[in-house]
Amino acid sequence: MNLDDEQRKKVSEWIKQGLKLSDIQTRMASELGLNMTYMDVRLLVDDLKLVPKDVERPKVPTPTLGAAPTGPAAPAKPGPAGGKGGQSPGPAGKQASAGVSVQVDQLARPGAVVSGKVTFSDGNQAEWYFDQMGRLGLVPQQPGYRPPAADLQQFQAALDSELSRMGL
Repeated sequence: MNLDDEQRKKVSEWIKQGLKLSDIQTRMASELGLNMTYMDVRLLVDDLKLVPKDVERPKVPTPTLGAAPTGPAAPAKPGPAGGKGGQSPGPAGKQASAGVSVQVDQLARPGAVVSGKVTFSDGNQAEWYFDQMGRLGLVPQQPGYRPPAADLQQFQAALDSELSRMGL
């Protein structure tokens, strides 16, 4: 569809104002009486050599691992008591972050998809695992031990980072 110079100027102004293509499509129908598909509007803007402005999204501050928690930490589900069966002596990966270190076992413990060990900032250790349903289990070496909420957040972030790095 061909537009006259006045219509092209309007489309250019709308792009400069930061309107989205769908908004331009609506305005073209209501103000100019031109019914166009979204793809037609997109091609028109491209033909006019215009570039829509990207809406700058508000920056969400990323919490640092040492920062105080802003919300409740996700509780870790206690797992069944068990030994180290199926684990190899060496860890597959290690992530240290502000006193919390995570190790991933090369061979997962029986009944787990992936498992490993974690050392919290106070020096206490626990075994962790993800079961077949994707639930996180935590088995502390010291019975009844509950890590601090800040350590749990750091553990979950370090675990996510390590598993992502490994492609899991």
